[in-house]
Amino acid sequence: MSKFFKHSHALVESEAVGEGTRVWAFAHILPGARIGSGCNICDGVFIENDVVVGNDVTIKCGVQLWDGLRVEDGVFIGPNATFTNDSFPRSKQHAFELQQTLVKSGASIGANATILPGLTIGARAMVGAGAVVTRDVPDGAIVMGNPARVTGHVDDQESP
Repeated sequence: MSKFFKHSHALVESEAVGEGTRVWAFAHILPGARIGSGCNICDGVFIENDVVVGNDVTIKCGVQLWDGLRVEDGVFIGPNATFTNDSFPRSKQHAFELQQTLVKSGASIGANATILPGLTIGARAMVGAGAVVTRDVPDGAIVMGNPARVTGHVDDQESP
């Protein structure tokens, strides 16, 4: 008996899903993915094989997590946020240089933000809705716009 909740219309092929995680309708988690405990994976989320998701992560509707993505504990990923893992994608190109992206603990990614491959989103950083992140985001930075620019910093007293 599994120790996580799986909606009857979700497809969870991975056996590495942590206790207390909830996987909602039409989510698809491939066999190689590793998902921590206490996560909330909302409707229509797709998670590829070479993805690691930490504990207490929220992934809202319409998000795809592609190979090479590492998400640390306590991260929030807003609806339809987009991650990429190939900086020069071409049709029918099966061999490409997979670029690893890291989202550090406590970071928040706003709805419809786009994160280019090979970047690091710093701990507790906030990426604004619709931002296009083209470079690393420092710990605690707030970034917005296209391309995303630092517009402020998260209060150090805020809980992670």
